Amino acid sequence: MTLYKAPLTDLRFALYDVLGAEAVLTKLQGGDGHTRDLLDAVLEEAGRLSEQVLAPTNAPGDEEGCHYDKAARTVTTPKGFKEAFKQFADGGWPGLTMAEEFGGQALPSILGTATTELFQSGNLSWSLYPLLSEGACHALELHGTDEQKHAYLKPIVAGQWTGTMCLTEPQAGSDLGLLKTRAEPGENGSYKITGTKIFISAGDHDLAENIIHLVLARLPDAPAGSRGISMFIVPKFKLKADGTPGERNNVYAGAIEHKMGIRGSATCVMNFDDAEGYLIGQPHKGLAAMFTMMNAARLSVGVQGLALAERALQNSENYARERLQSRSLSGPKFPEKSADNLLVQPDVRRMLLTQRAFVEGSRMLLLYAALQTDVEARGADEAQRQKGSELLAFLIPIAKGLVTELAQECTKEALQVYGGHGFIVENGVEQFVRDARIITLYEGTTGIQAADLLGRKILQLKGVGLQHFLAEIGAFCKQHAADEALKPYIGPLGALAKEWGELTLKLAQRIQSNPEELGAAANDYLYYSGYITLAYFWARAVAALEPSAQQPALKQAKRDTAAFYFARLLPRTHMHKAAIEGGIDTIPAIA
Repeated sequence: MTLYKAPLTDLRFALYDVLGAEAVLTKLQGGDGHTRDLLDAVLEEAGRLSEQVLAPTNAPGDEEGCHYDKAARTVTTPKGFKEAFKQFADGGWPGLTMAEEFGGQALPSILGTATTELFQSGNLSWSLYPLLSEGACHALELHGTDEQKHAYLKPIVAGQWTGTMCLTEPQAGSDLGLLKTRAEPGENGSYKITGTKIFISAGDHDLAENIIHLVLARLPDAPAGSRGISMFIVPKFKLKADGTPGERNNVYAGAIEHKMGIRGSATCVMNFDDAEGYLIGQPHKGLAAMFTMMNAARLSVGVQGLALAERALQNSENYARERLQSRSLSGPKFPEKSADNLLVQPDVRRMLLTQRAFVEGSRMLLLYAALQTDVEARGADEAQRQKGSELLAFLIPIAKGLVTELAQECTKEALQVYGGHGFIVENGVEQFVRDARIITLYEGTTGIQAADLLGRKILQLKGVGLQHFLAEIGAFCKQHAADEALKPYIGPLGALAKEWGELTLKLAQRIQSNPEELGAAANDYLYYSGYITLAYFWARAVAALEPSAQQPALKQAKRDTAAFYFARLLPRTHMHKAAIEGGIDTIPAIA
């Protein structure tokens, strides 16, 4: 059984000391009450729920998995999941960031991101059930009619129902233009939905009274490709006149997937056979409607990477402190014991510091991106909202693509610290490695995130988000140019920011001459951009230490980790720059 302690101290440091979240939030429209006292109270309660309710269900839920009743075509979740969801719903968590008119609490998105990390560290598999509901809520809020919002949104916000997003089909993965699910006009404005969807997280379960599926399908007059996709609401149970669940709709789980990880999450094959559905949004505009949720969904997947890496770090650090194994290379450090602990070994410290640098750096990045969500929604004026939107759009592929890839490295290093014991199921760390494998695939693979960053955010949108971000880095470097404590960081950061802009311009010119250069460079460009981004946040962390009220030990740990990141991890940018400059000629055709 692995341990978990909500990292509230580091969350507060990132939120208040590094990002100044309280000052930003209270100046936004409707943000007068979003003070530190309120945010801290919510974080404390979320940490308690995660530690005491969710974390204990993690390993047992993985061992038990979900159960599929073939005759009834229903899914049962692992023991303890239903009670945990009840406590989650009773606590008002499903509506934390939703509008008050739908029963929500209208709290900031950055707080939703912070609490989501805590819940996902507790039990990632369990957290996918309410997480999918968030996406459905956003789609309904943005594109549903007033009647649809009243009928479907309020019960989800109340935690009585849950939601899903049904996109993928056997022949249509990331290329949704290939999907075949049909929507035929029915009676009273309804549609008959027929088709099969796969990989549907939380497609069926026993946690809530009803499940609201948002389904992509084609109308009879739909044009070919992605321009012919519409979105439909398909409830598991049709609604009676009073809005409560009634007759079973003709949508069923045909099977559940047997997966490498996240075994407590029901990943379903969903069969729709003339199921009653209702159009949401405009005909043939379903893909555009679905993409309005994509920033939030991709940010949430990045948080999954952070959550797993955090729990893996906690356990590998604890193991390294307790495990007695051999002696220090420079002589015994604990001569009274049979052996020294693993922390005396430089390579073990390297693995732990790598995890810590990526975990804490990723937390700052993800919270910063979430803060732009709040600025985008409630900025004081249009200019502020527009800048927040452009910064967020630019950072999302980095926040999702890089952080989930770093989670693979962190969980791998955690297992390595354990040695052979890490490979043993009872010690629990191998579950983090398995669970982390899916997150680089969710909401678009790393290659898709990289293509989005370079192809859309840089080329199509003229790199406006990058320009904002480089200007912010430049202003930070100028502000702290004379700060002796920051000299080891300001020089390298400023030089890399300058190089980032120049490399981007050269790459864009090369892609204009040969579009294949985009695919050859995108992955390395994502990593290159991501490592510089984390360097900026680590520099900000060091700058925040002097005025911070944090304990001296924590301040020293931050300085040590920042120095380690700049000395040992940031140089990876040189490798990725060289690969980018190698171009398409270094990737020959394969027969």
